[in-house]
Amino acid sequence: MGTGPDGFDLHTERSTHPSVNTLTETDVSFTEHNNSGTPPYTRGIHKNMYLDRLWTMRQYAGFSDAKSTNKRFLELLDNGQSGLSVAFDLPTQLGLNSNSDLAEGEVGKVGVAIDSIHDIRFLFQGIDLSEVSTSMTINAPATSLFALYIAYADECGIPRESLRGTVQNDILKEYIARGLYIFPPEESMRLTTDLMSWSKLNTPQWNTISVSGYHMREAGCTATQEIAFTLSNGLEYLTQAIKAGMDIDDVAPRMSFFFGCHNDFFEEVAKFRAARKLWHDLVMERYEPRNQKSTMLRFHTQTAGVTLTAQQPLNNAVRVSYQALSAVLGGTQSLHTNSYDEAIGLPTDESALLALRTQQILANETNITKSVDPLAGSYLVEELTSKLYNKSKRLVEEIEADGGAMKCVVSGYQQRHIHEAAWNQLKSVEDGTTSVIGVNKYSEEDTSTLMGQIQDQANAESQSKMVQQIIQNREKSKAEKCILEIEKAAINGTNLMEPLIDAFKAEVTLGEVNEVLRQNFGTWVAPSGV
Repeated sequence: MGTGPDGFDLHTERSTHPSVNTLTETDVSFTEHNNSGTPPYTRGIHKNMYLDRLWTMRQYAGFSDAKSTNKRFLELLDNGQSGLSVAFDLPTQLGLNSNSDLAEGEVGKVGVAIDSIHDIRFLFQGIDLSEVSTSMTINAPATSLFALYIAYADECGIPRESLRGTVQNDILKEYIARGLYIFPPEESMRLTTDLMSWSKLNTPQWNTISVSGYHMREAGCTATQEIAFTLSNGLEYLTQAIKAGMDIDDVAPRMSFFFGCHNDFFEEVAKFRAARKLWHDLVMERYEPRNQKSTMLRFHTQTAGVTLTAQQPLNNAVRVSYQALSAVLGGTQSLHTNSYDEAIGLPTDESALLALRTQQILANETNITKSVDPLAGSYLVEELTSKLYNKSKRLVEEIEADGGAMKCVVSGYQQRHIHEAAWNQLKSVEDGTTSVIGVNKYSEEDTSTLMGQIQDQANAESQSKMVQQIIQNREKSKAEKCILEIEKAAINGTNLMEPLIDAFKAEVTLGEVNEVLRQNFGTWVAPSGV
């Protein structure tokens, strides 16, 4: 029986009996600094990982109107999902009302349309927000959507301190890769820190930012760049929060991260392990926190949408399964598995359920949850972890030497790197260096009859009419007073959260709120990096 580089047995007798088939930290002879649950967290942030608690199965959903999305949420919860994740349509993500000329053709297309507190009521009808955690993928108008959520919770009599969830609130990656930003960087960062400081006092269980590498990876960056750009953005948010008067230990423990999971199985496992260690080391070196949790990298994972193909779409179910496996072996805290028909249209009820069942089979049938960091000690995984750590750290140091993530965004630094990586990736698929089954290898004549869900245009028209009716029927003087309070806060620099909450309770719409902010903050165009 041999031993690995960290001194534990490479072969362990396994039994089908649960009491024998469970490996905890006490069963292996890792030195203390390599244990999961202890710094630098390479092997995981919890001592026994999934032995104590499974990852959260948080399927991302949102389409059409709030009532339709509520129906999907209730189905997912009934089928065993353990957390909600809200996808918003493009107009909502840009702070536009559904009846805006700029929203035409996009209402309810890639997420749910949210215009007012009425939509939030429909969205969460029949769901106790004190019993379920909610993740909201929203960035430029994150303060607005979070304020809407709080306004509804207040209306339901749910104590703010009992609310659990995450708001993405990550504007830097919008400038870098996704393009759904509204305001200039400095003003956007002010909104980010307003939400953070308000939440510290009012919603202590809420994760106020989820720093996303997923969208940059979808845009074409490498695994190394995904780690480096994500963590350098995280450092920027910490720095800005401290400048706004917060303590490192008030902010860092409520910061979470969001990564993609791609097809290079062992590289992805090593990516998560390297990212945990690197975040610990970077935060310790720069901020010297007193709270150990400030250096823990907690993250959500989504399987890679960019790897899904319209050709032979059932193959996507297999891709998603392997990607989910690598995310779990890498120690994720929550997971979304994509539906196999997402390259064709909105997921059907059937494909969404299969995506959830994929996670449940992984958790309940494979027995991989019975071991802590099962691939630790693998020569390949340990070497890849070390390489990714070192390469990512050098890239983070380059960004820091150039003034930090926000200054690099303004100069187009990250954008240039991603464009070059995406181009190299495209060439490798075209020349066959990278195999994509059904596209450049084992392709066949397309005979698929799969159809994703199609958005009904009548829903968009109904949504637009509802906005008009809300504005016409609300108490005009109360709404106008609330809008004036938002403008005052925007000008004098006071925290915007309470004025926003009051405005939404008075039936002010999302578009009206963000128009006031546009008038005071201005707009901006990020460099493309080309």
